[in-house]
Amino acid sequence: MVMGYDPKIVALDVYKDRRPVEGLVVAVLDITFEKRGLKLIDTKSRALAKHEIHELMITDDQEAEPGRVVDRVSALAFFEIEEGGLAVVGDKMILGENLLGRLAGFDLTHMPNHMNILVKSKSIKSPSIRVGDRVRICR
Repeated sequence: MVMGYDPKIVALDVYKDRRPVEGLVVAVLDITFEKRGLKLIDTKSRALAKHEIHELMITDDQEAEPGRVVDRVSALAFFEIEEGGLAVVGDKMILGENLLGRLAGFDLTHMPNHMNILVKSKSIKSPSIRVGDRVRICR
């Protein structure tokens, strides 16, 4: 991927006030990988546009961050963006009423179909998820 700058020089504190990204689960997944090889891009933020559909994944690898490869991953769901905005590494990922974890990074393996959004969680065990559950990404 060609980039105009080194994303490592952008500190997270450049992202000031922003609205939450809101979405709804459209499909539930149930698969866990021990050797996924998920390659997180170096970039710390991604714009998420209304009506895009992305995959929500979790890891218990607390070292997961932009530029790293993550193996222990559970794919939870696909969700559709209802209210677009900017998602930034470290943001809270809320599923329904519960904090799922913090945004670890983004993987572009399946683009342009969808992006994988990886969240650091305490466990890779899938929480209870249903189609129609709310997803919120916020500071």
